[in-house]
Amino acid sequence: MTSEATTEAPQIHKGLAGVVADTTRISKVNAETNSLLYRGYPVQDLAAQCSFEQVAYLLWHGELPTNAELAEFTAHERSGRALDPVVKSVIDTLPTSSHPMDVCRTAASVIGARHPRSEDSSPEANLAKAKDLFAAFPAVVAYDQRRRRGQDVVEPREDLDYSANFLYMTFGEEAAPEVIEAFNVSMILYAEHSFNASTFTARVITSTLADLHSAVTGAIGALKGPLHGGANEAVMDTFEEIGTEGGDITRRAQAWLEDALATKKKIMGFGHRVYKKGDSRVPTMKAALDKMIAYYNRPDLAELYTALESAMAEKKNIKPNLDYPAGPTYHLMGFDTQTFTPLFVAARITGWTAHIMEQREANSLIRPLSEYNGPDQRSL
Repeated sequence: MTSEATTEAPQIHKGLAGVVADTTRISKVNAETNSLLYRGYPVQDLAAQCSFEQVAYLLWHGELPTNAELAEFTAHERSGRALDPVVKSVIDTLPTSSHPMDVCRTAASVIGARHPRSEDSSPEANLAKAKDLFAAFPAVVAYDQRRRRGQDVVEPREDLDYSANFLYMTFGEEAAPEVIEAFNVSMILYAEHSFNASTFTARVITSTLADLHSAVTGAIGALKGPLHGGANEAVMDTFEEIGTEGGDITRRAQAWLEDALATKKKIMGFGHRVYKKGDSRVPTMKAALDKMIAYYNRPDLAELYTALESAMAEKKNIKPNLDYPAGPTYHLMGFDTQTFTPLFVAARITGWTAHIMEQREANSLIRPLSEYNGPDQRSL
């Protein structure tokens, strides 16, 4: 009696859902407290008590900086803020019709090619590259928005902290303390989020032993997609479609949602694959949005925000994610909608580069298998 060997079909995990690809010490979502942790610290605590510079240092080094370490780090960051004339000239060759994320992707590549240690991927060189990119990128984002408005470069100020200087370089005047605080909170909340699509992209590229800037450039490409970083832009597009002028805002929001659901339109700013009880970052970002609504006297925007959130909860029982309060917050500050995702880039450079350095520490080429389901072998 003979037996025929059988081969079980492999289990396919579309989108790698549920697959644990590696370990990380950088961040996690604590399911028990529904808190996002950076190196063990709840992000809401960091946002309430720390500067973005302190959080960047934490992500790279594993511990918050001492006063002396912070002083050294901030001095280095402030010395590298000016827009490189060569990077500016490259940006100027790009049409203003191109998406700002295309500008970010190009700028990251140019910055990498011009870095004095471009081909050095030692831990020391990668940390230096991370710090330099962190310092340089606000000028890229700020200048791109300004050039689209027909405005010139605003030179950085070394007497301002990271968030205050970012706003100054974008708008050409010092921002109010309330605005600086809200912006700082947003940058901290966007800094890191485990193996999300762009971070995993960066780790895949790093696993081939490509350089740090190549990995960051690839991550920017992944972040451009509306299912990832582009969601904060889409939220503002939704708000503009519904509108806040005239009529019953709540009824209009409900009607918009009913139509969107009927036509199976993707509703951005809601839901998250990782969180089961709602995005833990939302309450902190919503508090920052509330302060901006009060500062700019925009109760109409608050009404629209609440109306759509409530309608979505009633119809689909889905809660907002970070992009939902972040989009209108950036809008109130004066950022163009297409600049929202580049702001995400400037923040997430910290998390991406932390993961790039961690991947390098114990590298293994990331090369999954696939299950072929095309035609059987055939002859010409």
